[in-house]
Amino acid sequence: MTTCALVGATYFNEQDFMARYNEGFFDFIIAVDGGFAPLDRLGVAPDMAIGDFDSLGYVPRAKRVSRHPVNKDASDMELALQRAANYRHTDIYVYGGIGGRLDHTLANLQLFAAYSERGFYVTGIAEGFAIRCVTGPDVFTLPDNVEKGTVSVFAANDRAEGVIERGLEYSLDDEPLTNRTSLGLSNELIGQEATIAVESGTLYVFYPLPWETSE
Repeated sequence: MTTCALVGATYFNEQDFMARYNEGFFDFIIAVDGGFAPLDRLGVAPDMAIGDFDSLGYVPRAKRVSRHPVNKDASDMELALQRAANYRHTDIYVYGGIGGRLDHTLANLQLFAAYSERGFYVTGIAEGFAIRCVTGPDVFTLPDNVEKGTVSVFAANDRAEGVIERGLEYSLDDEPLTNRTSLGLSNELIGQEATIAVESGTLYVFYPLPWETSE
């Protein structure tokens, strides 16, 4: 398994990115259009820059540059996910893809689910929280350095079957979730190992980042 970071332009979580970057967590980094600017400011040279670069305002100098026309059917983030998949990076962390314009956020969440259903592990990093897509049959164990905070779980498609939540204040035991309910909102970590399982379908698992809960 190799890990790729995609860095977009919206609400870049510098603290989380640099903590992982300094540990050598990422095998490959793709700057997605305007995401090149915060990386450049931090002195991080991405392995690739991709996009139409209308947000950035110029074509960047990078090890590899993939420039696309402004008028296209796929977003810059979708192009970056396609490239990460083509390079066979199975664990994908997306920065700067959640927050800001709601339509962009929804488009990215749909992409996260689509790539999860293709067998990739996709995690979106926002300010203060992460979103992990889990496609069944699978079990996701929350990071052991996250001991408190709010966890929410939603169906990404019409119906997810066999949803199990353990190690949280409220448990689910082999229950269905649909994308037409608020069931799954605002559960709480209780200092135990927390796991989310699903038999079929895809879930969005929202969970806090460790540096947001370490007071």
